[in-house]
Amino acid sequence: MAGAAIAVALLFPAQAFAAEEHGLPGASMSLWWALPFAGLLLSIATGPLLFHHVWEHHYGKITALWAALVVVPLVAAFGVPAAAEAVLHTLLTEYMSFIILLFALFTISGGILLAGNIHGTPLVNAGLLLVGGILASIIGTTGASMILIRPILRANDNRRFNAHVVIFFIFLVSNIGGSLTPLGDPPLFVGFLRGVDFFWTTANLWRETLFVSGVVLIVFLAIDSILHHREAGAPKIKDPTPDKTVRLRGLPNIPLLAGVIGAILLSASWKPGVSFSILGVSLELQNLARDAIILALAFLSLAVSRKSHREANGFNWGPISEVAKLFAGIFICIVPVVAILRAGHEGALAPLVALVTSPTGQPNDLAYFWLTGALSSFLDNAPTYLVFFELAGGDPRHLMTEAAPTLAAISAGAVFMGANTYIGNAPNFMVYAIARHRGVKMPGFFGYMAWSGLVLIPTFLIAGFLFFG
Repeated sequence: MAGAAIAVALLFPAQAFAAEEHGLPGASMSLWWALPFAGLLLSIATGPLLFHHVWEHHYGKITALWAALVVVPLVAAFGVPAAAEAVLHTLLTEYMSFIILLFALFTISGGILLAGNIHGTPLVNAGLLLVGGILASIIGTTGASMILIRPILRANDNRRFNAHVVIFFIFLVSNIGGSLTPLGDPPLFVGFLRGVDFFWTTANLWRETLFVSGVVLIVFLAIDSILHHREAGAPKIKDPTPDKTVRLRGLPNIPLLAGVIGAILLSASWKPGVSFSILGVSLELQNLARDAIILALAFLSLAVSRKSHREANGFNWGPISEVAKLFAGIFICIVPVVAILRAGHEGALAPLVALVTSPTGQPNDLAYFWLTGALSSFLDNAPTYLVFFELAGGDPRHLMTEAAPTLAAISAGAVFMGANTYIGNAPNFMVYAIARHRGVKMPGFFGYMAWSGLVLIPTFLIAGFLFFG
């Protein structure tokens, strides 16, 4: 993510500690508090399938209803000050920065046009996925996803079978590829902020990343080759994208994209110690400056980009609007869930937490990999990473040396398994929304999980035993 990695990480550490800071007693909260979150996930999963017309026109209202079922009970149980501060903290310091970053990346990348027509053969598609996976650790999974999703959609817009290309794009570009640097994915930047060396993940996760990426890419090549061969005997679909020389247009947006990364790096290194209080929520100057710069760069992109480039990209505000509404609900509904998780052995999820320690008291790295990954598939992966980082001791020096396999397991689980669902990582749902708005018949929530279950879970099982067993 051109910094989704970085910026979202600046938001999420606060979310992981919000339970304690804002008075929500996670240790005494039951799993009933997770019901609205589960209900929202179920609505996202089944709405487009079971009541498509209602969902299409009212998903914002449905999301708001689930959010209200968190806010109102929080007020009733813990009082207005504690509940309001916890929710407002999430919205003002986490969600706003989160959606500002995604808005900027969506807007700026929408002005970058890879013009011309690339024909989506299996080898070309695999090459694009490989390039995207490499870019993901350099400019982040969101940045790489937003720049490459439209070209790969155009490359395959005359193919009868193309949804699988987007699915594997989410696997590799929107998730797995971002595992080698703190710039790649939010949890790794959280680790960087906690004291993990910048190149630690590069040195310690390259084998796991190479293995998982290689297996998934080979599986994609096999599936795409079979489907491409089947299409050869079917009636041809006229290619809606005319054959032209491939050229990169909208070049003024590239320094703007670099500016987004620079603004986020600045906020990570510049700590003036100045903060402002809004309704009891403390907002630090460096984060306000970061968000303001990012917003300014997004609006500057609208001014310097040619309208024809955005039209050629099929650019519209539908996907970012959908993501903004749904993730507002997710951020609110996750507040009590993270509070329970943060309570560790004292919370309602204590049996789950206990699984990461062997009877001898040693860390169970395989359990760390799977539990971090399983929760990261449905919760925000950065706070999940932080929870298990703390459970493993929270000392970066120890975790980078004697406990390096444990930190590697936590890091790999958080990044890799964000690909298991549409909501596991920020760009997943954006890619899904863009593809759907471009006419690709994307599978629903459970349909996508069927793909990840068949492709990713066996790969993760093998990788888990190879590297963490």
